[in-house]
Amino acid sequence: MKKIISGSLALAALLTISGPAAADTFEGPYAGVQAGWNRNKVGSADTGIGRADIHGSRDAAIAGVFGGYNYKPADRIVLSAEAGFNLGFDDQVTRSGRDTLAGIDPDYAFDLGVRAGYLVTDKALVYLRGGYENMRASVRLVDGATSRYGKDTFDGWSVGGGAERAITDSVSARVEYRFSDLGGGSTRFERHQALPGVAYHF
Repeated sequence: MKKIISGSLALAALLTISGPAAADTFEGPYAGVQAGWNRNKVGSADTGIGRADIHGSRDAAIAGVFGGYNYKPADRIVLSAEAGFNLGFDDQVTRSGRDTLAGIDPDYAFDLGVRAGYLVTDKALVYLRGGYENMRASVRLVDGATSRYGKDTFDGWSVGGGAERAITDSVSARVEYRFSDLGGGSTRFERHQALPGVAYHF
């Protein structure tokens, strides 16, 4: 995990200093792909089939797609609206005892958000982001001889930030950190993500 985060920070630094590209990359529609690291951290969760007391976390890989629109209201300012869809890999969080088991296995997640960025140069953007995230998950609860399965939805807010670098007139690379709180009431569900990505600008 530390190597992934360190590598992401190094990539973020490189994105602000290397290579020539066009100044208009950060205006208009774009679409891209991303893949990186995800940590699901679950305390207790109220689900449709009962309460899942897990109090654990799991690191896993994550990958997905995103798309959005950049708008420049001023010379150095970039505002964006963005949507994304992500899948996790081997990211189930479980807690088991002698005759009990509680597990939440994320199936997929989508997010809607906005970005506010500043162009350090014509080619390098640093930004903050925030928005809404919705995750669909499989839930399993075992208590003695009783085993229950179901599907549930966890949603909440996310915040983060990143750096993006124009590589050519139409292609940019970025790295982003994101924190999501999918809890509410007595449910505690957090996600931490480091997401390098590549985008094509139309």
